[in-house]
Amino acid sequence: METQNRYDAADMAEALATLNRGGIILYPTDTVWGIGCDATNAEAVKRIYDLKKRADSKSMLMLVGSEGELQRTVEQVPETAWMLIEAAVNPLTIIYDKPKGVAENLRAEDGSIGIRITGELFSRTLCQRLRRPLVSTSANVSGKKTPRTFSEIDDEILQGVDYVVKYGRYDKTPHKPSNIIKVSDNGVIKVIR
Repeated sequence: METQNRYDAADMAEALATLNRGGIILYPTDTVWGIGCDATNAEAVKRIYDLKKRADSKSMLMLVGSEGELQRTVEQVPETAWMLIEAAVNPLTIIYDKPKGVAENLRAEDGSIGIRITGELFSRTLCQRLRRPLVSTSANVSGKKTPRTFSEIDDEILQGVDYVVKYGRYDKTPHKPSNIIKVSDNGVIKVIR
């Protein structure tokens, strides 16, 4: 029986192997179910855009598993961002000006990217073991409703990924996307969602 503090090691290993060979996965996050890939792999990122039928001018966000991984993924984490992360009660995605080491086609037109430190067990462990940021975009075709539970995910998405994580499938709690705030290097804050 699945519990909140335990997952199947084989499930984690298969998700990690899929990511390491350039595949895309469907997995639980600290918000809604996500479609993910290695954020440094431009081909895998393109496959997600294609699966979602999403214009590649619309960036996708990334998950990291720790504050240290966040610091390795952006040139500068403004002090304002650290204060927001510490004060956040709900999952918070922050858009940073200068990401580094990620696929070019993952960035917004202005070069920025949204990053969230995930607190959910499976996605956090996956990020830590991958040792690279993980793309996380809602498990829906662009323009369609974001599924709030695994059972609401369309077959088109389920069939379009290389691996569907088993952990979290039976969680019936309706989840919602994260709050999104843009924090410029100069400390200016803009609430996006």
